[in-house]
Amino acid sequence: MTTARKQLISISDTPYYHVVTRCVRRAFLAGFDKPSKTSFEHRRQWIVDRMMFLSEVFAINICSYAVMSNHYHIVVKVRDNKQWNTWQVLETWNKLYSLPYLCEKFMRNEIFHKAELREVKKMTKKYRKRLMNISWFMKCLNEYIAVKANAEDNCKGHFWESRFKSQALLDERALLTCMAYVDLNPIRAAMAQTLETSDYTSIQARIKNKKVNLLNFGEKAIPYYLSDYIALVDYTSKCVHPKKKGYISDEIPCILNRLEVEPDTWIEEMKQFRTDGITAVGTVSQLKAFCQNVKKKFSVGFQLPALE
Repeated sequence: MTTARKQLISISDTPYYHVVTRCVRRAFLAGFDKPSKTSFEHRRQWIVDRMMFLSEVFAINICSYAVMSNHYHIVVKVRDNKQWNTWQVLETWNKLYSLPYLCEKFMRNEIFHKAELREVKKMTKKYRKRLMNISWFMKCLNEYIAVKANAEDNCKGHFWESRFKSQALLDERALLTCMAYVDLNPIRAAMAQTLETSDYTSIQARIKNKKVNLLNFGEKAIPYYLSDYIALVDYTSKCVHPKKKGYISDEIPCILNRLEVEPDTWIEEMKQFRTDGITAVGTVSQLKAFCQNVKKKFSVGFQLPALE
């Protein structure tokens, strides 16, 4: 039995979430399909381009992403859009869908009756909520890709599994752990040897300064220096690659010192991190508080040791 999304997402607890979605039957999204001798590699760029477009439309920032052969990961931050006025909300929603007649009249400054204005305000409230809603973000992403892929394959039917998985990231340590986990997906799967060759990942985009709309590092965004995060992910990559012998370098990344996390503990957390059956990431106390707020019985999440 599936869990209601309102029991998985609580913006009052955290604006950060990790979402994962897979193709039906885990069929090929991208990459090279050996049985059919067909390359679907170009579809990865479809995903990146679409998510970047949507991050400019929705009040949702992308922290990290990784597009794999049959699934993709995104770590997002939901922003508040209460400061958007009615005109801004309608103009933004119109980038995705056509506006109702009354909203079009409002955009043309042709609303003259209070009853019409009340109806426009009502619809604006609905669109405002949708524009900071992860489910609507994923709908606009997956629907678009499914239509293109089915047209290319000349077929009909589901392309994605019915629901995306989501994990609440309850503090900055959970955020960093998950971002690094996502960025290291190609290396962990032995699809790449280094961060620079990890195609269709946010870490490669950041290193190569690609023009993508990612949430910045800094005091008002992700509270670390980008150089420190890259050093942390590079440090971790040398320990999680399946064909490399793990080792701990003497040069411990600054972020671990700031978090007061031992290198051995960090590497173990990265190796044990998973998505199946995990709806939140944080310390035991944070997980209990989250479950209480979303009115869900406490279940096992990915537990980070409390730092006393």
